[in-house]
Amino acid sequence: MNFTRWSARFPGTQRRAAARTEHAAAQAKRGEGAVPAARGGRADPGAERSTPADGRPADSTVSGTGTGAGTGPGTGTAPAQRTGVLTAVPSLDELSVREVLGRLPALVALVHGPEHRVAYVNDAYTAGFGARTPGAPAHEALPELGELGLLPLLDQVQRSGKPRTAKNRTAPGGGSSYTVTCTPIEFPRTGGTAPEAEAHHAGVLIHLADVTDHAEAVERLRASERRQREAAVTLQRSLLPQELEQPDDLRIAATYQPGGTEAAVGGDWYDVITLGAGRTALVIGDVMGRGVRAAAVMGQLRTAVRAYARLDLPPHEVLQLLDGLAAEIDASQIATCVYAVHDPNEGLLAYASAGHLPILVRDEHGTVRRAADPTGPPLGTGGWLHTSGTIALGPGSTAVLYTDGLVERRGEDIDEGVAALERALAGAQGTPTVICDRLMRALGVDADHDDDVAVMVLQQPARSGADAELFHNAALELLGGIEAAPRARAFAQGVLASWRFPVELCDLGVLAASELVANSLQHGTPPMRLRLRRTDRRLIIEVTDGDDHLPRRRRAEPADETGRGISIVATIASSWGSRRTPGGGKAVWCEFALPDK
Repeated sequence: MNFTRWSARFPGTQRRAAARTEHAAAQAKRGEGAVPAARGGRADPGAERSTPADGRPADSTVSGTGTGAGTGPGTGTAPAQRTGVLTAVPSLDELSVREVLGRLPALVALVHGPEHRVAYVNDAYTAGFGARTPGAPAHEALPELGELGLLPLLDQVQRSGKPRTAKNRTAPGGGSSYTVTCTPIEFPRTGGTAPEAEAHHAGVLIHLADVTDHAEAVERLRASERRQREAAVTLQRSLLPQELEQPDDLRIAATYQPGGTEAAVGGDWYDVITLGAGRTALVIGDVMGRGVRAAAVMGQLRTAVRAYARLDLPPHEVLQLLDGLAAEIDASQIATCVYAVHDPNEGLLAYASAGHLPILVRDEHGTVRRAADPTGPPLGTGGWLHTSGTIALGPGSTAVLYTDGLVERRGEDIDEGVAALERALAGAQGTPTVICDRLMRALGVDADHDDDVAVMVLQQPARSGADAELFHNAALELLGGIEAAPRARAFAQGVLASWRFPVELCDLGVLAASELVANSLQHGTPPMRLRLRRTDRRLIIEVTDGDDHLPRRRRAEPADETGRGISIVATIASSWGSRRTPGGGKAVWCEFALPDK
């Protein structure tokens, strides 16, 4: 088949040929040759181009100087300043399409007709897939096109008359990868008596560029990203609590969902910390950033929060300490955080927020409220004095702490996401674990979510019946002077006996209450109170007074008459501690573990 006959059918070829014709005509009109004379030279009227026997134009040599064409001794002229050899360039019409396509390194095939019969394959195609029989349908002669899924693409190109490109098509069996471009063409029929309107075949030129190296590099990059993501997820999960502490008075569940495969792992975290005396600290935070670095910063902040929580400080003081540490860890990494403390005696959740989203609380009647200000700037910004607030968390209440990945959506105001979470929480019933799952589904968080999410749900159960009998409170205001001590001992003896504790535990409880009251009477100031609390797991004894000086355990000398009270309490109790109270003063407490039934 003579490919020269249909070479002019390529898109744009006719326009370029017409442009060359017009340019040649304009030059002839001006009297210009195909190759202009050198700058500064004069045409030699006696010079004629000669044509060798093979019909190709001979090379033309053009010389010139700044003053004339003559050279040689005695003429007084300078030698030639520039000598060039210009060779006539053949036009596209003079090139054979078979020669052009045959020398391409890419794989090229030409098919025609509705069955895409093979008209031509170049040498690269033959070297890649073997020789092909002209005239056979593509699905028989070019099975590799079917394996690459290109046969439907050929139909589309032939119907639409528009080129199509398919990127990174990999041959079955893990072979080479190709980027394929299919271009519609037309070329004349050979022979026949068809009318002029039907005198052309519709064909498709298939160009396959081998991109195996590129595809392998992309796959290596993706594998590296997967390994880095897996490492970040593993680090993130290892830094989160493997098992949440379960306080006596709360039921808590939390979940962490990393972002989808296209999203890098972030620095969301949560924690539950038992403070003693029935109080529990709850923490949730989010480090701005992605990857292993964000997870590492998160781990450092979580460890610091646990250390600061052991000081039993108010929430805003914990955030104040954490703010300075965050700046020292990495000034470029900022984080948001909520630190809250639940006190079952008061039925309150005291909290402080550093740029984090508000806590949501649903009461026993189903009404959902947002924890109001105060909210300070994120951790690591410095120069801000955080403050604490409180929100009621009574029996039957449920609270939700969460990160922005749960409620933030592109193109939406984050308040809309928080409002959607409020609606979902109002209708979510069940255990904290069930509520976690329902909130995640209601907000559309799945395996392909574009951000990581941390959610913590806590409930204050409303107890009744036999379960309620395991939880009791009793308190005594310590009025007067030293006579308050015997009243406190008698009160403790009566209360512990009414709670049907074993005799040994009653005696230890009375001794601990006596020592704590004596310490408060000697070193504290009014008002003073003795509080006894029992849960299903422990007995808690707590004494409060108006002095903010915290006691410490010290070694008493044999001759000392005082200084042994705290040591006695620390010896007989399971644990003990002290803290400053929000209104001024302090609380000193101890716990006794109840025997297993």
